[in-house]
Amino acid sequence: MVDVAGKPATRRVAVAGGRIEMLPATLAIIEAGTARKGDVLGVARIAGIQAAKKTSDLIPLCHPLALTRVAVEFLVEKGAVGGSAVACTATVETVGPTGVEMEALTAVQVALLTIYDMCKAVDRGMTITGVRLLEKQGGKSGHYVAG
Repeated sequence: MVDVAGKPATRRVAVAGGRIEMLPATLAIIEAGTARKGDVLGVARIAGIQAAKKTSDLIPLCHPLALTRVAVEFLVEKGAVGGSAVACTATVETVGPTGVEMEALTAVQVALLTIYDMCKAVDRGMTITGVRLLEKQGGKSGHYVAG
């Protein structure tokens, strides 16, 4: 693990995103709230928040962080390029000596995996794609916005 003891505590924000592509019928089930396992997006939101909080338990060299905010949002994409999909964005914040990029990326991955798990009985061909850091603020490296 990198030594961050000498770094000042500053406000850190990271935003990550990704999407899961699926059949139109699968998206219809999610929107109607009729998935056999329950409220797909509600459960996926909670899973993403929990994942952000547990990132240091999953990624061996990540520092455990006191997060001040985790928000997981979804956007339904009907008829988009690549067909029907759900896009996920996670915003994570802390005040500390190290950034929260891994927490935001983990939140997105786990939220999308939860959607897959809850819908796999009707659509095993779903594809998780495009997971990446979209924006980072704070710290010595400053502000980053994906191009």
